Amino acid sequence: MALTKEKKEKIIEDVRKKLTDRSVIYFINYKGLEARKMEKLRKSLQEEESNIMVIKKTLAKIAFEKEKIDFDPEELEGEVAFVFGFGDIIAPAKIIDEFADTEKIEVLGAILNEKILNPEKVNKLAELPSKDQLRAQLVSTIAAPASGFMGVLEGNIKGLLTVLERASKK
Repeated sequence: MALTKEKKEKIIEDVRKKLTDRSVIYFINYKGLEARKMEKLRKSLQEEESNIMVIKKTLAKIAFEKEKIDFDPEELEGEVAFVFGFGDIIAPAKIIDEFADTEKIEVLGAILNEKILNPEKVNKLAELPSKDQLRAQLVSTIAAPASGFMGVLEGNIKGLLTVLERASKK
């Protein structure tokens, strides 16, 4: 079914809004992916403040031009889906990478901080720890000296208790 002019304009405006709000955009080739698996991918992405849109490359190109983003989606090969990340930039990359390992999707690239990333760089991005993992590492690093100090103090108290216990038995 052909899209009416009004529907096309609505799609372009929706994409423009996502382009201004996003922190990252990933491009994937989803050719051969079953609808139920696409829905599973969509739900996984929504849990991480991201969403996936399947739109015509020509409409995407118009939206990119209107937002003055120097990228031509028509150069991408295959059936392209756009994954917009609005929060953590690494979480969607991890989800896409996991799906690419098990399903029929291919990472085509990304736009991060107005820079175009090739598929290899997107894969490297997926290997980085997430925000939550980095926060946990930071907290454990900050807490390590205090934890060690508490261990030393505990050791002294245990030693004193052992000496007192032995003295009371004599």
